[in-house]
Amino acid sequence: MKKLIINFAPTGMIPTKEMTPHVPVSPEEIVRDVLECAALGVSMVHLHARDEKGSPAWQPELFREIISEIRRANKDLIIAATTSGRTYNEFEKRSAVLDLTADAKPDMASLTLSSINFNKVASVNSPDMILALVKKMKDKGIKPELEVFDLGMVNVAHYLIGKGLLEPPYYFNILLGNIAAAQAKLLHLGLLVSELPPDSIWSVTGIGDSQCRMNGIGIIAGDRVRVGLEDNIWFDEKRTQLATNAMLVGRIASMARVMGREIATPAEVRQMLKL
Repeated sequence: MKKLIINFAPTGMIPTKEMTPHVPVSPEEIVRDVLECAALGVSMVHLHARDEKGSPAWQPELFREIISEIRRANKDLIIAATTSGRTYNEFEKRSAVLDLTADAKPDMASLTLSSINFNKVASVNSPDMILALVKKMKDKGIKPELEVFDLGMVNVAHYLIGKGLLEPPYYFNILLGNIAAAQAKLLHLGLLVSELPPDSIWSVTGIGDSQCRMNGIGIIAGDRVRVGLEDNIWFDEKRTQLATNAMLVGRIASMARVMGREIATPAEVRQMLKL
């Protein structure tokens, strides 16, 4: 059995300190959680930045501070930066993080493969925006982290492969349970996985209450799992206990050990992804 990749999403764009005191917002808090969870088995981290008010931020200097501090302490950890369009949709802002260099340059960057509605807002990803982002990632030598919420997004990945804009191995995040997309069900996941291109590495997570269940399926059948407060702030489905990032990651590591699934190191994942 292949070793499990744990992809860590500590912050995201939605959780606030009012929702949970445990969400890391400042650069110092984000770095602290990343390093704590790296010691628990995380090999990849999916980063968002926040401004002084705690709102989602695009400014590259914030990402530079976070990434540089992580790399001072852990040079092997694979770092992916968001290019999300949920809060701002100008190409210059969304792609600014791709211009970082030296120790602050991300290894990977997220690429959501179509527009999608969330509970209260939309993440708008027009065809032109997707093409502009993937071309800049290719020019900068940054591997796309392909985010898939529904089957149509897999179709877009095949289109980009046909255009020569994506190179194997392809790296997919399958996110299930959003109200307007594929649900956290085995048949939905199976259909998505069956349509992935050859030489794909995929992970699965559930949004909200379904995170632990879908992570369990990922441990059994997937290449990796994505876990963290970005997708779920609760430790239990009854929502009686707020989670910390370390609690969520630690549970994944424990589940993997019980199931006899070894956890991949950052160096091993770099080899898998040809980074």
